[in-house]
Amino acid sequence: MDTYDMIILGAGAAGLLLADALGKDSYFRDKQILLLDKREKDANDRTWCFWEKGKGEFDSIIHNHWDQIYFGSQHGGQQLDLSPYTYKMIRGIDFYREYLERLKIYPNITFATGTVQSVLEEKDAVRVHTEKQSYRGLKVFNSILDVKAMSSQQQYPVLKQHFLGWIVHTENPVFDPGTATFMDFSIPQEGNTRFMYVLPFSDREALVEYTLFSKELLPKEEYEDALRLYLETRLEAGQYTIRETESGQIPMTSYKFWSRNTDRQLFIGVAGGWAKASTGYTFMRTHKKVQELVSFLKSGSPLSAFAKRNRFWYYDLLLLDVLDKHNGSGHRLFENMFRKCKPELILKFLDEDSSIAEDLQVIAACPKRPFLQALLGRMF
Repeated sequence: MDTYDMIILGAGAAGLLLADALGKDSYFRDKQILLLDKREKDANDRTWCFWEKGKGEFDSIIHNHWDQIYFGSQHGGQQLDLSPYTYKMIRGIDFYREYLERLKIYPNITFATGTVQSVLEEKDAVRVHTEKQSYRGLKVFNSILDVKAMSSQQQYPVLKQHFLGWIVHTENPVFDPGTATFMDFSIPQEGNTRFMYVLPFSDREALVEYTLFSKELLPKEEYEDALRLYLETRLEAGQYTIRETESGQIPMTSYKFWSRNTDRQLFIGVAGGWAKASTGYTFMRTHKKVQELVSFLKSGSPLSAFAKRNRFWYYDLLLLDVLDKHNGSGHRLFENMFRKCKPELILKFLDEDSSIAEDLQVIAACPKRPFLQALLGRMF
């Protein structure tokens, strides 16, 4: 059985960013590290978006970026300048290629494929069993989401951000290449929080995505029908060709994923609660968490001591309580926020970089009654 100082389970954003951070840090040069994924990362299976000020370290693999966004509602729309932020998009395949290529220069990192069948903790190590072979790790960083543990608890509601997206080429020039549609709530809500999300690459090509924040998934045909209706009637796209599709779901919950961390195993990425619970945005939060984790590992502290909560965890908890109880009214919450607050403040708040005074400005823009009910429900 091969033994490693560290085993990283999953070569998604969290796994690859962590492997690269460990590989390029001389402190870990004598550590043997295994990165394990169930398949070769050779498919464009997802899109990551984030916002940041100015240039960033991912700019070499940015597929597109936008300086303005559109926010739509039943009562009209707003075109908003994001300055000083830029909204950026990375294609999964570009990220995988870049980071797997980087790993080749680190002699202490091995990439292997295999489907994890079990992860068993022992006194002095963790054993990882796949259908091909077994490995022994002194520390394991696990990005495999335990849906059962999350869903079986009752303390925190579990919603899903679920979506189907098409990259389309349209007959008519219906897209504004300089403006991303952040949320368009002008579509029927049908008792849930539903919106369209559009990332244009030219005036005739864009990723058009139908997204919901709700408890249950929809039949595939319902996502497809909503996309067709939006393209044909809202955008008046004319004839169009679907060039790529992407779908997925991200848990939206304040469940304490880190409660399952031990001294030898740490859950990372979505499985570790690194996604922003109230929005599902994950990429830049994961990047920041990886930087924190690398510094933490140098301290020699047990992995179970890594996680910590901040005031934004409580904000997300209340918002998700509201969406859980009033899912069909979620659009009003976001409409109020974007009508009363500048985009710069909203993005700063969602990045968890805002001051308490700025937090209060955003909170004041939200409907008072449902949040007060949620707060009282948590207090008593």
